[in-house]
Amino acid sequence: MDKLNTYRNIVRSILKEYLNIQYANADIRNRAAFDIETDEYLIISEGWSEKQHLHSCLIHIEIINGQVWIQCDNTEEGVASVLVEAGIPKSDIILGFKEPLIRQYTGFAVG
Repeated sequence: MDKLNTYRNIVRSILKEYLNIQYANADIRNRAAFDIETDEYLIISEGWSEKQHLHSCLIHIEIINGQVWIQCDNTEEGVASVLVEAGIPKSDIILGFKEPLIRQYTGFAVG
């Protein structure tokens, strides 16, 4: 399997695990939005906390030019480390949510 398909499979597999998160203080569920044609992968959290509707992005990942760009990461542990454990090298992961000048200090690719 080529690198792009390997990365796609890893990203989808990892993100699917976030669909089963249970929230103790609100009626929220996570939903997946995967677009293989544009290589965009999102986990959206949606639901209610008392009388307030909640809708936010938990994780947003794009695969651009063979690199995995994490555009949004609102997880506690950080999805980047999970992707590394799954086999994607740090040299192919870019923390897109970090300021470009700061990325060189993250231990991941700079983009």
